[in-house]
Amino acid sequence: MHPSRRAMLAFAAASILTSAAQAQGWPSKPIRLIVPFPAGGGTDIIAREIANKLTSYGYNFVIDNKPGSGGNLGVDAAAKAAPDGYTLVLGQTSNLAINPTLYSKLPYDPVKDLTPVSLVASSPLVIVAGSSTPYKTIADVVKAAKDKPGFINYASSGNGTVSHLAGESFQKTAGIKLTHIPYKGASQGATDVIGGEVQLYISTVPTLIGHIKSGKMRPVAVTSLQRVQDLPQVPTVAESGYKGFESTTWFGILGPANLPKDVVSKLNADINKVLKESDLRQKLISQGADVTGSSPEQFSSLIRDDIARWGKLVKESGARID
Repeated sequence: MHPSRRAMLAFAAASILTSAAQAQGWPSKPIRLIVPFPAGGGTDIIAREIANKLTSYGYNFVIDNKPGSGGNLGVDAAAKAAPDGYTLVLGQTSNLAINPTLYSKLPYDPVKDLTPVSLVASSPLVIVAGSSTPYKTIADVVKAAKDKPGFINYASSGNGTVSHLAGESFQKTAGIKLTHIPYKGASQGATDVIGGEVQLYISTVPTLIGHIKSGKMRPVAVTSLQRVQDLPQVPTVAESGYKGFESTTWFGILGPANLPKDVVSKLNADINKVLKESDLRQKLISQGADVTGSSPEQFSSLIRDDIARWGKLVKESGARID
């Protein structure tokens, strides 16, 4: 055998053995799980529930909230981390499927720079009104908006996020004009709606369900095609007169590109195991999330498909961040 070919085969064999050895002893220390949004939001809640459940499988996670730039800072930190399985990120629709079109200079490529591990959940959005407003139904909002175009304002967790684009899509569907007020995350927007400074808020159900149940916010409609199990009294936008309207977001765990295959396989298997456990499922459902799970390949395919789908909506909305 030619010496160079022998060396190449030896290197390949060593790489396979190293990867297997890494996975066999992995995880041997805490794993940093980046949440690219502030603490207390829907992404943070889901991350902590799953991380806590995985401790019974020998994992120890340190949650690192790294908000900023529509989730880009946190995802970029994960993309640039060493591919050793000790840095992961809970990504979602906005920073993986929307931002590639929204931002002219995204610091990472969601397809090339990350390794999808598993989907974990999806969630519809909920349109809520401040308890001091007169709006109780979608019909109330639409009538008021048509009487005074632009008078009603709505909060979102940032320009180009799913909540922003859902608002834009609904305005187009209903033929109304609302004023968009973007926030850098969920908490401040919620505070301003509760305080009466903003009239409406569109965000994920896990983000707002606590405020809804406490009576601080009034749910107007959810954006899924079916009602949310933990908010059965809240109608969908579709059944409120806008047939077919749907806008949901998903959440999934990823690592840097070139994450060892054995690490991906082990983590994917364990995530899908915990997602089947009734106590975790109930916790996520009680937060308004739908439990999903997937293979790495299914998650990768979803990211690619949604980049195209959401990219079209971004272009139609005219949203752009340079």
